[in-house]
Amino acid sequence: MKLAWVYLALVAVGWLLGAVVGERTVPTLLLAYAPPVLWLLPAPFVLGAALWRRRGRRAALAGTLLALWGAGLLHWTPQREGELRVVTYNVLRGDRVSSAQLGQALRTLNAEVILLQESNFRRPGAREALAAALPGYRVVHAAEVTTLTRLPLLNVRRVPLPRHRREVLVTRLRWQGRPLTVVNAHLGTVQVVDALAGDWASLHRTRAAREEQGRMLTELAAQTQGPVLLGGDLNTPPRGRLWRQLRAAYGAGAHDHAGRGAGWTFPALKVRIDHVLSPDLRPARSRVLPWRFSDHRPLLTEWQPGPPAEAAAP
Repeated sequence: MKLAWVYLALVAVGWLLGAVVGERTVPTLLLAYAPPVLWLLPAPFVLGAALWRRRGRRAALAGTLLALWGAGLLHWTPQREGELRVVTYNVLRGDRVSSAQLGQALRTLNAEVILLQESNFRRPGAREALAAALPGYRVVHAAEVTTLTRLPLLNVRRVPLPRHRREVLVTRLRWQGRPLTVVNAHLGTVQVVDALAGDWASLHRTRAAREEQGRMLTELAAQTQGPVLLGGDLNTPPRGRLWRQLRAAYGAGAHDHAGRGAGWTFPALKVRIDHVLSPDLRPARSRVLPWRFSDHRPLLTEWQPGPPAEAAAP
C-alpha cells in the first residue's frame, strides 16, 4: 500500500532533516523543534488501513516504530544510584507557587546542586524566602538564573549571554576533593509561533542568536580546567545541529544515558528541552518529576565519578 510507504518515507526524511540539518535552515529548524509526537498522529490511521487492506503492513509498522523511537517513547536505560545529585528547573518566576513551597519541595530531593532558571521572582522577598526554606545551601544569583549548592563554593563568574539580557552563571565547586565547574544556562527560545505568523525575520534572528550562544558555551567548556557540568533550560530538543555542538563540548546527556521514556520537561508541547550534561562524570539516573509549580518539569539527575564508558574508550 502506497500510503504506508509514504508515511515511512515522511517520518524517515523528517527526522533526518531535523536531526542532521537542524538549525542550518529555517524549515529544518522547525522540523527539529516541532513536537515529536506529531509524527505519531497519522500512525493509527496508516496502521489501520494497512491491516484492513492486508498490504503495506511492514512499512506501516516500521514507520510507527520509527516515530515512537524518534519521540523517545521507546527509550529505556539501566539506572542506579549516583553520588552527585543535580536538579535543573525553570520555575516560571514563581508565578504558580510560593518560594517557601518551592524551597520545601526542592529540599526533599536531597540534591547537592540545584539549578534554577527564570528565578527573577515577581513577588517581593521571594529570593530570601527560598533561601530560608533551603538551609545549608549557598545561593548565587545571576540575571535570571540561580544556583544553590551544599558543596564548598570556590568562585563565581557571570557571563553575558550573547544577544540576550540573560547571563550564564558559572560556579566552581569542590566535590570529592576536586574542583567541579557547574554552568547554569537559559538559552534563547525558538518561537515556532513566529513561523505560523509568517514572521521569518524573527526566526532568522533567533537562529543567529542561538548560534552565538552555542559558540559561547563551547568556548567556555574549552577554557575550563577540570571536570565541568552544564545544566539548565537550554530550549533545545535532543536533536539538531546545536544539540550536537553542546554534546561535543559537554558530553553525555543524563537522560540519554540514564533515563527512561521521552522525558518531556515541557509537557505543553511534549518536548525535552531541559538538560544536564557532563563530559567528565558518568550519568547514573535521570528522572523528570511530575511537579506542577511551573510550565516546565524539574529534571533530577544523578552522577558517578568518571566519564561514560563510551567516552572513556580510546
